[in-house]
Amino acid sequence: MLLIFAAVMISVSAMVFTALDRVGHYANQLDEERSREAVTGALQTFRHQIRATLHDYAAWDDAAGHIYQQRDIDWIERNFGEMSLNSDLFDVVIVLDPVGNSLSAHSDGVPIKGLDQYVTPGVLALFEPLKQLPEDALPEVTGFVETVKGIAAVGIGVIRKTSGERMGKPSGNHYVVLMRHLAGETIERLSRAYVLPGLHLVPPSSDLSHRVAILGPNDQPIGGLAWVPRSPGDASLAQVRPLVWCAVAMIAIYMLLLFVSGNEALSRMSADEAAAVKLSLTDRLSGLPNRTGLFAGMADLINLAQRDGKDVALLYLDLDGFKEVNDAYGHATGDLLIRSVSAGLRVLVGDEPVLARLGGDEFAVAFIGYDVQKNAVELAERVLDFLGEPITIGERIAVIGCSIGLAFSRRGLVQGEELIRRADMAMYRSKEEGRGRWTLYDPVMDDEREERNLLELDLRAALDRQEVTVAYQPVVDACSLRVTAVEALARWTRAGHGPVSPEVFIPVAESTGLIDMLGLHVLRTACRTLVAWPDLALSVNVSPGQFRDPAFVGHVADVLTQTGIHASRLTLELTETYFIQNPSRARKTLDLLRQTGVKIALDDFGSGFSSVGYLRQFRFDRMKLDKSLVDSICDDSRAIEMLRATVALAQSLEMPVTAEGVETEGQAVALQKAGCDLLQGFLFGKAVPAEEIDQLRERGPLIRLPISA
Repeated sequence: MLLIFAAVMISVSAMVFTALDRVGHYANQLDEERSREAVTGALQTFRHQIRATLHDYAAWDDAAGHIYQQRDIDWIERNFGEMSLNSDLFDVVIVLDPVGNSLSAHSDGVPIKGLDQYVTPGVLALFEPLKQLPEDALPEVTGFVETVKGIAAVGIGVIRKTSGERMGKPSGNHYVVLMRHLAGETIERLSRAYVLPGLHLVPPSSDLSHRVAILGPNDQPIGGLAWVPRSPGDASLAQVRPLVWCAVAMIAIYMLLLFVSGNEALSRMSADEAAAVKLSLTDRLSGLPNRTGLFAGMADLINLAQRDGKDVALLYLDLDGFKEVNDAYGHATGDLLIRSVSAGLRVLVGDEPVLARLGGDEFAVAFIGYDVQKNAVELAERVLDFLGEPITIGERIAVIGCSIGLAFSRRGLVQGEELIRRADMAMYRSKEEGRGRWTLYDPVMDDEREERNLLELDLRAALDRQEVTVAYQPVVDACSLRVTAVEALARWTRAGHGPVSPEVFIPVAESTGLIDMLGLHVLRTACRTLVAWPDLALSVNVSPGQFRDPAFVGHVADVLTQTGIHASRLTLELTETYFIQNPSRARKTLDLLRQTGVKIALDDFGSGFSSVGYLRQFRFDRMKLDKSLVDSICDDSRAIEMLRATVALAQSLEMPVTAEGVETEGQAVALQKAGCDLLQGFLFGKAVPAEEIDQLRERGPLIRLPISA
């Protein structure tokens, strides 16, 4: 019996220990697989972070201007090189010209002397796929390379405008190279974030099984990340084995302990996996859910809405003044602003709605309920009030505001992606209508966008076929009432639709980038026509889009040379919008234009800010009064006084004055007495083809009035 009992005990013990060994081995395997996936995810996230940072620094209007146009080394050093000091985003930044020479190279804020220590064969290998990318592809590549400081995630991108426009030919591209090395502190952060004890770098020749290889540009291992296995199965066995030796009678207890121990190990694994998933759904700058997190949250809301018969509301927010703050104070201040806005929105929105940052300066708020439209409108008003107040950023104060689009999913019938598209469209309508407001999505917006797209295609084709014509409105001398100048205005008859108002197709041209082509076509055509009118001057409107083009001054000079028109006969009319937004850049462009000999007129004075400071600062050659100052001068004594004061102001600054929108003889008399030099309006003629201008020139005075000073 004793032998049988012993045999049974031995058999049972053997079976128990065999089972335990298998369980322990399986737990170790699960932990190793989880750790391997976590390390792989950490490397991918590390690489994605350098890609996101690269895009912010490569697609940057100011960088493109200071590198391609001015070659401002001091600016490059401040905004690229010095940013590598104590940065969590990158520790090495190199700016290269088209032939590979360094414009700026810094490591941890210190200039790099041996460039080949960082521009290694691995880095050079990344340039080949970058140069072979098609023109419409995102000109950025990332990968892992080995430098003198160790292994780094590197991103290389073509420096360009934020819109994606490249300012040079492919052979003239400049590049920014960002590196972030897997240094000790960085690896320690990854170890804590992904719960990977003992995470460390190993050479590519390492034979450790607990490691993930880091591949270089040629898919050859350049190193690896290894970790110390936690072996939860072995730990569990160590805890329960003494109990089994004590007595077989304790097997039940032993099995219970094994179950508890295994459950703890699985719980830790589940917690680690949940942390990794949460990290992938979170925006690292604001701490809010990212775009992927928003999609996940909205999917849950849609499911709840369909189940409970509720509605889903989505607010799509875009900060109105963020780009100006970012450009004026730098990315670091812009990041602080994003954090401040995120914190404020989190308090304002509360815990129940889904609040996400979609990237850049865009946010979204989604929630569910029975009366969501009313609640959404109230929330939109509160957000507008909050963002309309000054925000303190360190020692600076910024006023930004925002534009909001609202969209709703009744009973959850509209899916999340479509709901975001609708809210985004409504948000852009808010921007078009003046910003600082909210707009509710309307299905008509889809039809309008489709019509706008078709209008853009037809306008592009019309410009290619030279179907956009130029009409000329006479401008008369206030004393003689004879034609002394003309204003060139674009006219377009759309095939199959008839004439299109400039108020319709000019904004389309500005928003689609066609304004440069359109404006140059009008300028060239008008100057060619002016050759036949040696006694007349010409004025041409210039949009802010043209004025921002670095090549604009060169285009004007080329047209004057090609047509033989003396520069003093040409006046370019600009509104105050661009001068307010970019005064320093506007002043530089004005100085270059004046060197060509053309005159500059401030158009539509009296319709906007009408700042005396801007008149004194930019010293325009002519002031053009807006029609709003002319309309009521015959009926309102205060309007006459305002007109006289405005003309007196211009005369004190030695600026001749043109009054536009003159439609009655009484207005003409009042404007002459007020001291205006030139008059323009329907009273003297609408915009007409060039042939009719010849007839007007032969008539002498266009009207007969008892006008006297």
